[in-house]
Amino acid sequence: MEILKIENITKKYANGDKELYALDDVSFTVNQGEFIAIVGPSGSGKSTLLHMIGGIDKPTKGKIYINGTDISSLKPDKMTIFRRRNIGIVYQFYNLIPTLNAEDNIILPVLLDGKKVDKEKLNEIIKLLKIEDRRKAMPSQLSGGEQQRVSIGRALMNNPSIILADEPTGNLDSMASKEIVEIFKYYNKAYKQTLIIVTHDEKIALQADRIIKLEDGKIIGDEG
Repeated sequence: MEILKIENITKKYANGDKELYALDDVSFTVNQGEFIAIVGPSGSGKSTLLHMIGGIDKPTKGKIYINGTDISSLKPDKMTIFRRRNIGIVYQFYNLIPTLNAEDNIILPVLLDGKKVDKEKLNEIIKLLKIEDRRKAMPSQLSGGEQQRVSIGRALMNNPSIILADEPTGNLDSMASKEIVEIFKYYNKAYKQTLIIVTHDEKIALQADRIIKLEDGKIIGDEG
């Protein structure tokens, strides 16, 4: 079942008298439960594409559909709500709230949505992330790998349809990176959550169902 449809999206920026294209007429679809790796050199448009899918930025032209909703036409307040309920985002630099402990960072999306925290699900996530003894620790007390686990927990807490990860292992050592990827793969297989990862790591990319290659804002390869 198709969960994501990217339809001729272009993103351009003014640079003096010139126009720079971060994305140039990009189109593809993703089915529910697919694990997609987006690769390409720096400046190829990978992160820009992920930001478009996450509704953090809007295309200059073209459309993006998630579960049939054209998110490129949503107003900011509607997009914020849609993102919170349908998309989980994991960043390279964690983006945890420094004044909240690990558990409170994880449940933040639920509280922002005005919902009651599902304690059973919270405990399940914390156990799978192997941070039971760190749930009350502040971000400054956590290692890089532990902070990334917390950010993954936060992304998973609202049962999103799509998980987006932008260089999620970029700041981690090889062991922590391997563990983080295994967590992603578990949720991808066990819960059929669609996973889209931007990565420079070939070992991670080769574990995906499909590899989409970008260069100069264009797709130059889509291999499954």
